[in-house]
Amino acid sequence: MATQTKTASKTASKTVPKTVPRSTVITVSPAKTATPKKAAARGSDKDAPLKEDIRLLGRLLGDVLREQEGEAVYNVVETIRQTAVRFRRDADAVAAKELDKLLKNLTRDQTNSVVRAFSYFSHLANIAEDQHHNRRRRAHLLAGSAEQPGSVTHALKQLDRAGVSGAEVRKFLGEALISPVLTAHPTEVQRKSILDAEGEIARLLALRDQPLTFKERENNTALIRARIATLWQTRMLRYSKLTVTDEIDNALSYYRITFLRELPAMYDDIEAEITAQFPARGRKTGGGEGASYMQMGSWIGGDRDGNPNVNAATMQQALVRQSTTIFDFYLEEAHALGAELSISTLMVDVSSALHALAAASPDQSEHRADEPYRRALIGIYARLASTARALGAVNILRHEVGSAPYYPGPEAFLADLQVLIDSLIANHGEALIKPRLAGLKRAAQIFGFHLATLDLRQSSDVHERVLGELFAHAKVAADYAGLSEENKIALLLSEIGQPRLLFSPYNDYSAETYSELTVLRAAREIRERYGDRAIRNYIISHTEAVSDLLEVILLQKEMGLLKPGADGVNAQMELMVVPLFETIPDLRVSADIMAQWMALPPVAQLVRQQGSLQEVMLGYSDSNKDGGFLTSNWELYKAETLLVKVFDQAGVKLRLFHGRGGTVGRGGGPSYEAILAQPTGTVNGQIRLTEQGETIASKFANPEIGRRNLETLVAATLEASLTPPLLEARHTRQLAEYEQVMAHLSDRAYSAYRNLVYETPGFTDYFFSATPIAEIAELNIGSRPASRKSTRRIEDLRAIPWGFSWGQCRLLLPGWYGFGSAVGEWLAETGDGANADKPAAAAKMKMLRAMFHEWPFFAALLSNMDMVLSKTDMAVASRYADLVPDKKLRKTIFERMLQEHDRTIGYLNAITGSRDRLAGNPLLARSIKNRFAYLDPLNHLQVELIKRHRANAKAGRKVEERVQRGIHLTINGVAAGLRNTG
Repeated sequence: MATQTKTASKTASKTVPKTVPRSTVITVSPAKTATPKKAAARGSDKDAPLKEDIRLLGRLLGDVLREQEGEAVYNVVETIRQTAVRFRRDADAVAAKELDKLLKNLTRDQTNSVVRAFSYFSHLANIAEDQHHNRRRRAHLLAGSAEQPGSVTHALKQLDRAGVSGAEVRKFLGEALISPVLTAHPTEVQRKSILDAEGEIARLLALRDQPLTFKERENNTALIRARIATLWQTRMLRYSKLTVTDEIDNALSYYRITFLRELPAMYDDIEAEITAQFPARGRKTGGGEGASYMQMGSWIGGDRDGNPNVNAATMQQALVRQSTTIFDFYLEEAHALGAELSISTLMVDVSSALHALAAASPDQSEHRADEPYRRALIGIYARLASTARALGAVNILRHEVGSAPYYPGPEAFLADLQVLIDSLIANHGEALIKPRLAGLKRAAQIFGFHLATLDLRQSSDVHERVLGELFAHAKVAADYAGLSEENKIALLLSEIGQPRLLFSPYNDYSAETYSELTVLRAAREIRERYGDRAIRNYIISHTEAVSDLLEVILLQKEMGLLKPGADGVNAQMELMVVPLFETIPDLRVSADIMAQWMALPPVAQLVRQQGSLQEVMLGYSDSNKDGGFLTSNWELYKAETLLVKVFDQAGVKLRLFHGRGGTVGRGGGPSYEAILAQPTGTVNGQIRLTEQGETIASKFANPEIGRRNLETLVAATLEASLTPPLLEARHTRQLAEYEQVMAHLSDRAYSAYRNLVYETPGFTDYFFSATPIAEIAELNIGSRPASRKSTRRIEDLRAIPWGFSWGQCRLLLPGWYGFGSAVGEWLAETGDGANADKPAAAAKMKMLRAMFHEWPFFAALLSNMDMVLSKTDMAVASRYADLVPDKKLRKTIFERMLQEHDRTIGYLNAITGSRDRLAGNPLLARSIKNRFAYLDPLNHLQVELIKRHRANAKAGRKVEERVQRGIHLTINGVAAGLRNTG
């Protein structure tokens, strides 16, 4: 191994914790009898059950490893782990050399076995942590501490204290839209087979918290071991690249695991909590309120931007599969209800409406002549089966008794369920509604026949090319792209008002134009077939001008999605045109563009038809890659604040769609804090946000955790929308001062970041050498290419693999770089640019501390950076730096990163008053610290394997599949260990 820089060694020894838990991934110490004092101490240790679960899973993985691979491999794994711990603890050259020698001497077979061992322990530890989070939450609830921040109980109490009435809360939820949108970006590295096996391990582990007999516990342990053995014998990686269909199916698995049952249950619980907090007389029960304030969204199958594999066919396929998933659920629930509602008219009366519903059923069996609920449900089942087939389902698990007409829409299905509910309420059967019927009705309200709203997305330059071709063939404009913005707007408005179409079936168009028009035609057909909620939004990437928005209106007109009103004036547009502002320059002009857009009379009329509501999407990824973490967050904040003013002036309600990723550098971090940190007026009961990468699995692969994450979104939206903003209400002048400070910090952070990434000679070479970006591009983890163009320019690289690569090498640079320089320069300067004296610098530091304590935006920004730095490891990163062949380049750039890392940590400590990372979140701090024992070896192994892989390529030798597979396995393991790398 190339010699480490002394600076790296020193920095690592300063920033890395001095002690690392000696617990091993697979070693279990002999049981010892605990003294009463030790037992009491252990009893007060809230994390003791977590440690016990990790030891159990580690022991079972060790048993499987010995059994499958032999004692020698087991011993190698343990030796590597211990040496990696020493390297982390001491960062000395001796440990580094020993580790290097160990890794170099591994055979090909041993290498992949070792990688898989550490990777699987990473996965198993995540399962244990999730179970512990559920355990601690239940403990809080049992202790009567339901009012935890992030819970709806807490939010409602906050609103009650602030003087918000129950009527206001109910009205708010009746008009609100909170929409998590699942996207398929190339960072989710888990195979569904692995997720399914791990889900079963999680279920079995949760059972151990219940009272079990000795025999039951033994059997449980054996089942967990069997599942771990299944994992070991299941390949972790995909051998073929994911298709869009695969991505659709992967996302739908989370509906079956979490959303289908947890969302309706959450609605009912929230309704009960509102009633408890704000009692109101005369409120009916059974199925609850009709409002569907939380609805699911999806980009999978509709996001064409940069993905040539997405088209009209994938859109239709997405809706067929989504619809099949929800109908499978409805059919299963209707069948179960038929078994449960065995009510006889010999025992109790039923409503005339229910008699009529039962009479319409194809079931005329005399054995059920006195059981109208069952007959009615058999009829409902038959109608559901007919509807499912009409909407594309091919396999109905249980065939219906007889034929029945299909439902024209979910409203008719809901009406039938309401007949059951009303009859039960009127005839002493109200208690029978809640167990299943109320949840089924609620599910039908939330999911309809479409399951999730599919967004369409395409880049503005594609629309420009398509319209350019249409204009040219129609002899309207020979060079549309060459027109000025003013002339483009005039032409587009004129064409939108024309009764004729530009498209002619007698002309020949390019494949791109045919494809884009076919997409819009498919959108119209999907809405007709599955309902208006199936597709509602058309998102325009790279929105840079008003014409980018008008182009999509005109394209909708061409395919029948923009229709003239009955009066010939008030047109109806079926898809809301949603601009996406991504880069820093685009964010800076976003408010001006929207002001111009809403001022156009035809647009103003269309927006009124949308309920005086307009959505705007903000991209976190490209703005970060463009200008760094601090500047990206500040520019987003400024853009949101200006958009609120523009929309207030126009009398239009603003709905923001936050394009957040998994990493902090891409807008990730805790959703609760992120929503509360939004500027005043930007939430207002309307919010959509993307869920991407590993965050989908970490948030929704466990039903209980998924439920908590969904509830957190509702709680945060309630608080952010209805709670008076404390700082803004009391300290308007102070807020202006804080914002001025942020502007100064942003300018300096932007300069520092741009200077490193875009202005340092050789930085691109450093990035491609010192991170596994090239190897990530080879991994079959998504249908979308890693780069927009086939170049090595940072500008052309997608923001997602950019952030993913920095996470793999443990630098996580997009989440912190530039902050230290910004603060240091600002503290050192006076208003006129001269050097500040110590009192002036001290006053500025006092200001930064006040901002941290009083301004949610700044507090959330530092909290997220704190989390990133807790996962950053400069000692491990130094080993990746050794992959850079140019020693001078390596030294120059890595030392700059080290210095900025030291500055950033120093100033973060000074502002927050804590030298420990995540001091405010000790559970997460312990969790991250405990992962290092199995995460570090994966990084070291990854470096060694990349060396071998690149050496083979350089020598012109054939790619060794085992080496390549080993690299991909380490990528999987590191991603699982870091959890929010997507």
